[in-house]
Amino acid sequence: MKILAVCLGAPEMLPGKKAKTGINKHAVGGAVMIDELGLLGDAICNRKHHGGRDQAVYVEGSLTLDWWASELGGSLEPGTFGENLIIEGLDNREIAVGDQFIAGDLVLEVTSARIPCSTFAAKMGDPQFVKRYIRAGRPGIYCRVLAGGTVSADMPVTYLPYAGARVTMPEMMATFGRRLSSEDRARYLAAPIHYKLRAFIESDAAA
Repeated sequence: MKILAVCLGAPEMLPGKKAKTGINKHAVGGAVMIDELGLLGDAICNRKHHGGRDQAVYVEGSLTLDWWASELGGSLEPGTFGENLIIEGLDNREIAVGDQFIAGDLVLEVTSARIPCSTFAAKMGDPQFVKRYIRAGRPGIYCRVLAGGTVSADMPVTYLPYAGARVTMPEMMATFGRRLSSEDRARYLAAPIHYKLRAFIESDAAA
């Protein structure tokens, strides 16, 4: 595996939206530093729902983007889905919480699946895109930064699967906001999931 593109965004307005967003990302040349809060120079405008330590870097797999390009009837420029990194040979459906990506000094740990929102639909110019994205079952991948580093396109990437029980990205998106069985709850909480999801699951269990 290797990094195909590193993408950054600037604050911009989307049609029909009242607040700026950093979802319009584009591939950049040269090296970019990534620390515990994400890529230096990347815009995070709505920090209530985006960014933060457990959602610092957004990854898309090249195989998933190739599938979407076929579905949408044309090529996708790097950054089309608002991703920070594109990793060659990666299928989002195979990734689980706790999996790690290592590129140079950078170590990323998967925390959660991307849950589509209205801003994403506006970016894609399709008010039905949230439903379409969910039906596709190929959600993007959010990661925390275990060790920071500098990355650039063409850097090799090492993939380390999580050693524990797997909570895959499609499963996480399919169960978002739903009550889990006791077995699934234990499996989720045993994995290094996003802190907000952990708090939700724990509060639901206590209810």
